[in-house]
Amino acid sequence: MSQDNFRPFETHMDKDRALQLVRDATYGADDGELFLERRKSEVLSFEEGRVKTASYDASEGFGLRALKGETAGYAHSTTVDEHALKRAVATARLAVGDGGGTWAEAPLGTNRKLYSDENPMAQATFPAKIDVLREIDAFVRGIDPRVVQVSASMASSLQEVAILRPEGTLVTDTRPMSRLNITVIVEDNGRREIGSMGGGGRAGLIGLLSRDHWEGVARDALRVALVNLNAEPAPAGVMDVVLGPGWPGILLHEAIGHGLEADFNRKGSSAFAGLMGQQIAAKGVTVLDDGTIADRRGSITVDDEGTPSAKNTLIEDGVLASYMQDRQNARLMGVAPTGNGRRESYAHAPMPRMTNTYMLGGDTAPEALVAELKDGIYAVGFGGGQVDITNGKFVFSCTEAYRVKNGVVGAPVKGATLIGDGATALKHIRGIGNDMALDPGMGNCGKAGQWVPVGVGQPSLLIGGLTIGGAVA
Repeated sequence: MSQDNFRPFETHMDKDRALQLVRDATYGADDGELFLERRKSEVLSFEEGRVKTASYDASEGFGLRALKGETAGYAHSTTVDEHALKRAVATARLAVGDGGGTWAEAPLGTNRKLYSDENPMAQATFPAKIDVLREIDAFVRGIDPRVVQVSASMASSLQEVAILRPEGTLVTDTRPMSRLNITVIVEDNGRREIGSMGGGGRAGLIGLLSRDHWEGVARDALRVALVNLNAEPAPAGVMDVVLGPGWPGILLHEAIGHGLEADFNRKGSSAFAGLMGQQIAAKGVTVLDDGTIADRRGSITVDDEGTPSAKNTLIEDGVLASYMQDRQNARLMGVAPTGNGRRESYAHAPMPRMTNTYMLGGDTAPEALVAELKDGIYAVGFGGGQVDITNGKFVFSCTEAYRVKNGVVGAPVKGATLIGDGATALKHIRGIGNDMALDPGMGNCGKAGQWVPVGVGQPSLLIGGLTIGGAVA
């Protein structure tokens, strides 16, 4: 562990005095906490044979919250001292009013540790990092003369949090994060295409900077670009689709996962509201949200309210089993928190968010799923997408997809989009592969203006009757 650890109650304010102020803020409330954070981050990028970005950022602050019923009082500050905390108390208490709340049970403690607390930024010198990025650039350009541009970037950060609750408990967590991304642009006969690959997790940079790792990432980025260089316009119409394993789980995350977050369901705005215990997916479909997987991008030892993360079954054999809960929504819905209270930073109040969301595998070989396609699409990679939480309707663009006829994978297609709604897609799953995989660690999730790192995963899936948006065949 670094000698420069975040110890706000040794360097910024007295713990006993801070505890009294937190109690003042939450007196008569249902719940609340003081969340303190220090974050350091570094981003380096290399493009066109030179360093394009070299940035370092450091920030710290606190957020004070008091809850009563559905009302939340929240105040935050970049200054961590007693004077700033006193000002925050007055703001937080606006939600409490005359009091009368029923205090919620405090989170249980945990001794579990899911990742190292070593600073990933300190694992290699600045020149060494730049040398690796330069080496990646030269390597990719040397493979194929059609390469016209290479972009390589690495990002690392260390987030340290301390959560002081009115009961007097202090929960701390030190969260590393690293990621390496490579993007390749190729050109042939005036046509340009792009391919990107990358990933990482809650671990150091050392593994990502090794040639054994980045060479595979670079080759895969180039492969996708070259595949798209030969792609034909995607067909349009209603077709059966096979989704590949791993990263295509982003569709599951967006079209289904958000709809299973507690706040949307408590308010009745989710397509899955009021369906607890009912069959909402095909038999065999089991979906989990698991924040306890060691070193994964979406994992958290404790959430941002101090609740230990958990392995939560959301859908079991097609039946809706649970929602993802933070403390406020769990209390209002009369259930237990699930360790899904997350926030982007001290400047944001927590809300129910996903961690690592994935579907369990089945017993069918992926080749057998593709063989069932008479005229459809085999979608291996995904880019951006959109979803409407109220009805589950989604639109996702494919970054790597192939036309399949009579079970034979044919030419790659370009410009394919998958259109549907989560509730219907769940029921139209006709086959589940035995190749469940998690994504390589590159997901970020946005909700209400807040971004948090997440993980996704799934096996190969055969889904019937999705709308394909593309060029008319």
